[in-house]
Amino acid sequence: MNREVVKSDGASTRIPQLDFEIPAFTQKGSLSTIEGLLERAVAGLEQDQPTRKVTDPAAAEKIEKFIERLKKLKEGEEEFTLTIDDPSGNSFIENPFVPQKDTALTVTHYKRTPEQNAVLGIETEEEVEDEKPSNDLDAMKNEVLVFNTNCPECNAPANTNMKLVQIPHFKEVIIMATNCDSCGHRTNEVKSGGATEELGTRITLHVTDPSDMSRDLLKSETCSVLIPELEFEFGMAALGGKFTTLEGLLKDIKDLIVSKNPFMCGDSTTSDRAEKLELFGQKIDKIIAAEMDVHIILDDPAGNSYLQNVYAPDPDPEMKIEKYTRTFEQNEDLGLNDMKTEGYAEK
Repeated sequence: MNREVVKSDGASTRIPQLDFEIPAFTQKGSLSTIEGLLERAVAGLEQDQPTRKVTDPAAAEKIEKFIERLKKLKEGEEEFTLTIDDPSGNSFIENPFVPQKDTALTVTHYKRTPEQNAVLGIETEEEVEDEKPSNDLDAMKNEVLVFNTNCPECNAPANTNMKLVQIPHFKEVIIMATNCDSCGHRTNEVKSGGATEELGTRITLHVTDPSDMSRDLLKSETCSVLIPELEFEFGMAALGGKFTTLEGLLKDIKDLIVSKNPFMCGDSTTSDRAEKLELFGQKIDKIIAAEMDVHIILDDPAGNSYLQNVYAPDPDPEMKIEKYTRTFEQNEDLGLNDMKTEGYAEK
């Protein structure tokens, strides 16, 4: 009940066991706890009860029973499932076991429907380009494409550079970088330049030397990072696509979990949580210095991630690459189950 919850204006809240739902845009966004959400729901239902008992006693009695059930859930007397559905993707329920995985918490990403885009005020019409696209792949490889965007931090006009790059012993990727002259914000993103592979890829590296930190690494947006010795799992899309080194990836993970964690400052933090995350950051530093014997696993169901083999073209004795068949759930996450590539024009 003490889990912190970020709920945006456009998020709906449901408790299936009570057939209870708070529709989107009926409450303002809030930073609270699960207990706070239930208290707010109880307060809303109790607000008109005195009037309701006079005008409609039967309905008032039913609502009173429902309020009692909500209070029992708040006191922890019954198990229940809380579902927050946010088309904008801006809601959050705390994982109290971070950096370990929370088995009671499930986060599902989905593609918004046109109706949800319309409610959020997002343009859905595709812009028609007057110029015919070039098919000269060799020219694209040597050209840096520039297009106008807005800075994600200050919203000032900025330029994004895009380049097609060939990674040795792997494949082509698209690197996009944005620099803002107004606020100095810089960001980069990596996308695979090819199709989703037929098999998923799991890369396991045994870290034995500080030089392992300089290995080139491509992490696609569908790749999860696992460190079994720390019981740590970093889900897909958490950092987006990155082309960096192993050291750079570990530092980004540390920054995101420890330094840039919004629940590590102000009233949101607790001494116990701060100590756990500080200890986790120290362990990451030891891994970077090769002072811990660990295995780093890159698990990419789309098969579009890469870790440099410093012995190439010979096999790397400390690195194992496994190909595996994706599960139905993994194909569903990648949007492949409903994808039809042949005969799609037939009625």
